[in-house]
Amino acid sequence: MCRLFGFRSSIPAAVHPALVTEKNSLLIQSREHKDGWGIAAYGAEPLPLVAHGVGPAHSDPDFERVSSRVSSHTVVAHIRLASVGAVELRNSHPFHHGRWSFGHNGTLREFAKHRAAVEALISPALRGHIRGTTDSERCFYLFLTRLSARHSLEHSVPVEGVARAVAETMSLVAAITDAPGVEVRSAMNFLVTNGEVMVASRRNRTLLVSTGPTRNVVDGLPSVGTRVEQFIVASESLCGGPYWAPVNEEDVIAVDASLVFHRWRVHELAGGDLFPPVNPGAPRNAA
Repeated sequence: MCRLFGFRSSIPAAVHPALVTEKNSLLIQSREHKDGWGIAAYGAEPLPLVAHGVGPAHSDPDFERVSSRVSSHTVVAHIRLASVGAVELRNSHPFHHGRWSFGHNGTLREFAKHRAAVEALISPALRGHIRGTTDSERCFYLFLTRLSARHSLEHSVPVEGVARAVAETMSLVAAITDAPGVEVRSAMNFLVTNGEVMVASRRNRTLLVSTGPTRNVVDGLPSVGTRVEQFIVASESLCGGPYWAPVNEEDVIAVDASLVFHRWRVHELAGGDLFPPVNPGAPRNAA
């Protein structure tokens, strides 16, 4: 298990409270999730600035130093409790490729048994970029494979296209790893962004959304089509305020580049024949 944090805002803002000073900040959560951390922040340039550490965030001064300097409109942060892959820098989330950053909370069921089958769905051009040994990094490059079959990885992508690639990744992996009649399923809470759109999924782990502390009453997620000033995603509530709404199991949620809220069911996005991947050998602008 790990913990995710995603932040998308209409104006750059500090995330130091969420990461360090809130009652249930990521720093506090890292007492349990102690096997590394990472922060990806987007500024004026299209590529994110990314920092990683392999120790517990609560005892690594670099985590607090980096988080205190981040003022951004888009941030992805992650703390790790290792399940697949050793505790080393190359296995720390968020993973990144070009403009894209990706974090995962969950574990693929019997990954060692299914690793080759999952890797076979990744385009060769993207497979060569894998550096670590985690199931999560392979999910990232499978997501990029699905996305790059329809869109350039180097340019803006419609939020529906990103959400569809997330849902297709979940469905493809589940088809390989989940067994009929077996209660344990692969857990796939994904969080992905290119600095413009931000998409998150829930499968077999908790996921919460907030639109910021100015929201006085929480009766669920924002209505689809609502423009929000902030979009905050987390595995757990970061504070005691009434600002967090749960995401439903097998939902994909997102904000587009204009911070308009979107929501889908996984099966709505991933319909049709997923095997083999669309144009698996020739992703657009994959380098």
